[in-house]
Amino acid sequence: MENSKLIVILGAAESGVGAAILAKEKGFDVFVSDNGNIKEQYKSMLMENGIVFEEGHHTEEKILQASEVIKSPGIRSDAPLIVTLMNRGIPVISDLEFAARYTNAKLICITGSNGKTTTTLLTYHILKQAGLNVGLAGNVGKSFALQVAHNNYDYYVLEISNFQLDHMYDFKADIAILLNITPDHLDRYEYKFQNYINSKFRILQNMESDDTFIYCSDDQVLIDEIGKRSISADTWAFTVTDDDSKQAFLKDDTIYVNLRDKDSFSFSVGEMQLQGKHNYGNSMAAMLAAKAINIKNENIRESLKSFENVEHRLEKVPFQVNGVEFINDSKATNVNSVWYALDSMKSKNVIWIAGGTDKGNDYSELYELAVQKVKALVCLGVDNEKLKKSFGDKIKTIVETRSMKDAVETSYKLASPGDVVLLSPACASFDLFKSYVDRGKQFKEEVRNL
Repeated sequence: MENSKLIVILGAAESGVGAAILAKEKGFDVFVSDNGNIKEQYKSMLMENGIVFEEGHHTEEKILQASEVIKSPGIRSDAPLIVTLMNRGIPVISDLEFAARYTNAKLICITGSNGKTTTTLLTYHILKQAGLNVGLAGNVGKSFALQVAHNNYDYYVLEISNFQLDHMYDFKADIAILLNITPDHLDRYEYKFQNYINSKFRILQNMESDDTFIYCSDDQVLIDEIGKRSISADTWAFTVTDDDSKQAFLKDDTIYVNLRDKDSFSFSVGEMQLQGKHNYGNSMAAMLAAKAINIKNENIRESLKSFENVEHRLEKVPFQVNGVEFINDSKATNVNSVWYALDSMKSKNVIWIAGGTDKGNDYSELYELAVQKVKALVCLGVDNEKLKKSFGDKIKTIVETRSMKDAVETSYKLASPGDVVLLSPACASFDLFKSYVDRGKQFKEEVRNL
């Protein structure tokens, strides 16, 4: 590609503005278009770098002059403008695809339906604590493209969503972690689970024999799909069972890592900050990634002890109210995340706050846990009919609410000392909140107000 050609960026938030700055630095003509309002901090960045932009609309005539378009992951692939671009043969790529062209750093790439943020942050923490020159990007941290423009890291730990993977073609991971695949975002995949599976497996494209693929062997969807595919990368599996044929496994509350040509490693889960079987799996994935780049066992051990979990994911509010515990799991935006949350609850008296924008949820996998552990369901959403219908004959008390204040106060009234109030929505947040972060922060604030 000649640098005189036009790069158009659709979406002017963290990823889009970072891509625009990198493209400008590499000598391209750059135009940024956002159909909504651009935040002041991003406007300032664009103006400081002399980048032409528009907001509140898309000027299609200008956009269709692009030699390549970098799309925000928040824009649907079936949006009319994207369809028009692709029908005209104009490449539409993700910011990660673009930025990877301009770095020789090792890329540790993490995806999955659940656990990817925790695993990404833990992997980054291990590398950082070991003294490596490492950046954190993708769905967490700063823009990957902006870091490529301004920094010279030797490693990047990238959390990658399926929406980013859908528009990645030549990108190659050096280490790919695929944690699990459960139905999610089916509204973006014609409600076909296989389409979503195919999206997640794009993380393996272009990998070679000297690269490393790490996956959870407890996930039957992964096992079935791996059986259909030819995978070039060296493949390492982890399990939360005592199967010592895997590269990492759990036995008697101890994690064991056994790799050929590398030091064996064991770690008591009681020493870890992260608790719950799902987090033991996340930790194994991070440990294997660390071993793949030869980080010393003592560095891994100290990092597992010092790591603090991600906000809004099974985050305990740091005080109880009259003996009632409150847990913020606002990041649980799909059914499988909620399964992990309920499964990790030691209390059999859970007041469960759920609801929001449904993404084609099938709640059947939660039925058994709901009967065992849920004392009451507090629905928090504009439309709660699917939740009420799904659990009407399984949970004795179901209450509808329309605000976080009402949901928290109602939950507290339903709880007794020793009970747990769990916000674990299983749904997107956009009917009542700006984001899952906004939802989680409002939850913690209303608990403080009790």
